[in-house]
Amino acid sequence: MTKGKRDSTRSAGLRAGLTHYGDSGFSLFLRKAFIKGGGYTDSALERPVIGIADTSSDFNPCHGNTPQLLEAVRRGVMLAGGLPMRFPTISLHESFAAPTSMLLRNLMSMDTEEMLRAQPIDAVVLIGGCDKTVPAQLMGAASAGLPTIQLLTGSMLTGSHRGTRMGACTDCRRQWGRLRAGEVDETEIAQINSELVPSVGTCSVMGTASTMACVAEAMGLTVPGGASPPAVSAVRLRVAEQTGAQAVWLASQRMGIGQVLSAASFENAFRVLLALGGSTNAVLHLTAIAGRVGIKLDLAQLDTLSRETPVLVNLKPTGEHYMEDFHRAGGMPALLRQLRPLLRLDAATVNGMTLGEQIDAAPPAFEQDVIRPLDRPIHAQGGIVVLRGNLAPAGAIVKQAAADQRLMEHEGRAVVFDGLDDLSRRIDDPALDVGSDDVLVLKGIGPLGAPGMPEAGYIPIPAKLARDGVKDMVRISDGRMSGTAFGAVVLHVTPEAAAGGPLAHVRTGDRIRLSVAHRELTLCVSDEELTRRASEHPIVQPSAQRGYLKLFLESVTQADRGVDFDFLQSPLCK
Repeated sequence: MTKGKRDSTRSAGLRAGLTHYGDSGFSLFLRKAFIKGGGYTDSALERPVIGIADTSSDFNPCHGNTPQLLEAVRRGVMLAGGLPMRFPTISLHESFAAPTSMLLRNLMSMDTEEMLRAQPIDAVVLIGGCDKTVPAQLMGAASAGLPTIQLLTGSMLTGSHRGTRMGACTDCRRQWGRLRAGEVDETEIAQINSELVPSVGTCSVMGTASTMACVAEAMGLTVPGGASPPAVSAVRLRVAEQTGAQAVWLASQRMGIGQVLSAASFENAFRVLLALGGSTNAVLHLTAIAGRVGIKLDLAQLDTLSRETPVLVNLKPTGEHYMEDFHRAGGMPALLRQLRPLLRLDAATVNGMTLGEQIDAAPPAFEQDVIRPLDRPIHAQGGIVVLRGNLAPAGAIVKQAAADQRLMEHEGRAVVFDGLDDLSRRIDDPALDVGSDDVLVLKGIGPLGAPGMPEAGYIPIPAKLARDGVKDMVRISDGRMSGTAFGAVVLHVTPEAAAGGPLAHVRTGDRIRLSVAHRELTLCVSDEELTRRASEHPIVQPSAQRGYLKLFLESVTQADRGVDFDFLQSPLCK
C-alpha cells in the first residue's frame, strides 16, 4: 500500500487487523471476549471504531486539558454513532525532554504510526499541542494512511506583571534577557516566572505550537476554527465534540489522510506559515510530513512564496498580540479569508468540502487590527527567508520579520563556539574578544551534532554586551531556535558541521556576509582554503552503541529533508 493512502480492502471495526492465531474466526472471537470485559455490548461493538490518541502526561502542561478534551471527543463520537476508543502514545514537552524534544519527534511518530496500524481503528482523532507533538502525530498518521483529524489542545491564557501583559514564551526570553542585562533582579524575575504560564495549554504567542495548530487547519486537517480557541475555553470543548463527530463521518467515507494531504495543501501551509510570521521549526516539520506521502518540499519553493506572501498577523514574536487576541479577531477563518487570492482553493479538507468552500462558509468579517488585509500588511514579504551560499550549500533560513532590520544586510568578524559546552563556558567570560558588530557562530548543534538539533541557535548576547544595551546580533548555527524567539538568527545551516559541512571549518576571525536582499550567506574564505582546512581536520560523524540514539544517528536526514528518518520517507522523496 502506498503510504498516506487508505487501504480500501481493510476490514472495518473490530474485524480490522486481526491478531494472527492461524484462525481468523477465533481471532475475532477472542478479541470480542476480551473487549466485553470492559463492559461493551455486541451492539456497541458493531459501530465504527474511532481511535483517540491520548498524549496526556504530568510532564506536559501543554496537554493539561486532555482529559476534558477526551470526554468531549467521546461525546461527539457517540452522538454521531461511533464507538470511541482511547489509546495512549508518547507525549513530548519542549521543556521536559533532554537533550531536546526534537530528538524524540521521530520516535513519537513511529509510536503513533504503529499503534494506528496495529489496532482496529476506522478513523483517528489525534489530540496534541506542544511543539513536536502535532508534527509527530501527523508524520505517523501520514504513513499509516487512516482517516485522520487533528484536535489541538489550544493555547494558554496570558498573565501580567506590574500591569504589563505577558505570556510564554517570547516574554520568557525577553525577561531573561533583562536579567542578564541587569535590568531586573532575582526577586523580580521570580515574580515574573509565576506569571508567564497562568494556565494549561500551549505557548500564547505564535511559536511552534501555535504555528503548527494554524498550519494543520490550513491543510484541512481540523474542523473550521479549530486552531485558535484557548485551552481552557468552552469553545475548545465544543471543537472537541465537533471533531469526534467529524471523525465518524470520515470513517464512513473511508477518507484516508492521503486524500487530504496534497501538493496544494502543503503550498497553503507554506503561505499560512509566512503570513503568520510563524515558527522556523514548521519548515522542518512540514518537509517531514510531506516526505511521508511522497511530496518533496524544497527551500526554493518556500523562498518564492515568501517573496509573494506578506506577514498579516500581528502576534509576538513578530508583532504585539497573543493567541487569545488572534482567536477573538476571527482566528484562522479570518486569516484564510484575507489570504484567499493566494491560496489553492481546490485543496481538500476533512470537512467534506474544499478549502475555498470552507472559507466561503465561514462567519463574516468584522473590524479588528490583529489580522491585517493584504493591502495593509505587518511586513510586505513573508517572515521566513531562505539563504544560500558557500556557508550553506543546501540552504539556511532566517526569520527576518522578528529581527533588527539593520542586521539583515551585514558583514562581520566570526566569533566561533565549538559546541554547547564551549558556548556555555565562554559566552559570558569578560575576557571574550567580541563586539556588537561581530557574528556569533555556533557549530555542532545540528541533527547529528548535538544530537537532535536542539533549540540552541538562539545564542545569548554575551553578558558584557547585553549590559551595554546590545539587544541583537547576527548569530549563525546548524541548529534551531524556538518559534517564540526573535533576533537576527540564521538557522538550519545545511549540511551541518557534524556531517562535514563548511560550517565545521569556520574559524574565529573569518569574515561572514549576510544579505537578505540577495538571499546570501557567504563565508569570505576561498574554496582552496576551506579544502585545506577540511583535509587538516577531517570530520568523524557521531555514533552510538545502542538503542534509539544509535538508530537516530544512523538514519536521520539533514534539515533540508525534515530531519526525519530516511527509511520512513517515501521513496519519491529520496
